[in-house]
Amino acid sequence: MESPLRNHIPKNCRLIETLRIDPQRGAVDIKRHLDRMCLSAQKLGFVFQRGFITEKLQTIKTTKVLRCRLTIDQAGAVEITQAPLAPPTQPEWQVAISAQRLTSYDPWLRHKTTQRQIYDDARAALPPHIDEMIFFNEKNHLCEGTITNVFLQLKTGEWVTPPISSGCLPGVLRARKLAKRQVRAKIITAKDLENCQSFWLGNALRGEIKGKLLLG
Repeated sequence: MESPLRNHIPKNCRLIETLRIDPQRGAVDIKRHLDRMCLSAQKLGFVFQRGFITEKLQTIKTTKVLRCRLTIDQAGAVEITQAPLAPPTQPEWQVAISAQRLTSYDPWLRHKTTQRQIYDDARAALPPHIDEMIFFNEKNHLCEGTITNVFLQLKTGEWVTPPISSGCLPGVLRARKLAKRQVRAKIITAKDLENCQSFWLGNALRGEIKGKLLLG
């Protein structure tokens, strides 16, 4: 099904995937990354050269873990950049709640693209003691962080993550955890977040990171 965005794509818009390149495993979770990019390309009307992209990624050789940024434009032109991925500097991220609200029905939130100004602005404005900012939507339901999906362990012991309908990216780590039934998609309220047993964030590049929520 085509997206309503298809006829309103900004000229310089690009689809993005950020992959972890491992010395032994190569491009980690490459199928899920390319499946997501392919689906967005189909909905938004981008040319997607899966075989060409796969070959390009598989030729990357490294002795260190790399952060690899893959982008394509509407015509299918591919850009791949890579840099060493710095190891984590602390076992726990300090997390604040943004005063801005996402719009749950905004179709851009379902696609990883360069149209992400609200996230880029929030990251650029992070105070020195804050590692991540998380967002709620107009219904006061939890969505996601600037670069992460969110995972909570409720008082019942169940692990949950916000549904796509709340307004979040279908992250690759999130998809992996859902497929393994390690989490369930569920609407998460501010009260759920405040009262949860455990709070984690994560993405395919960095994995899972324990969060400490700073309230007030």
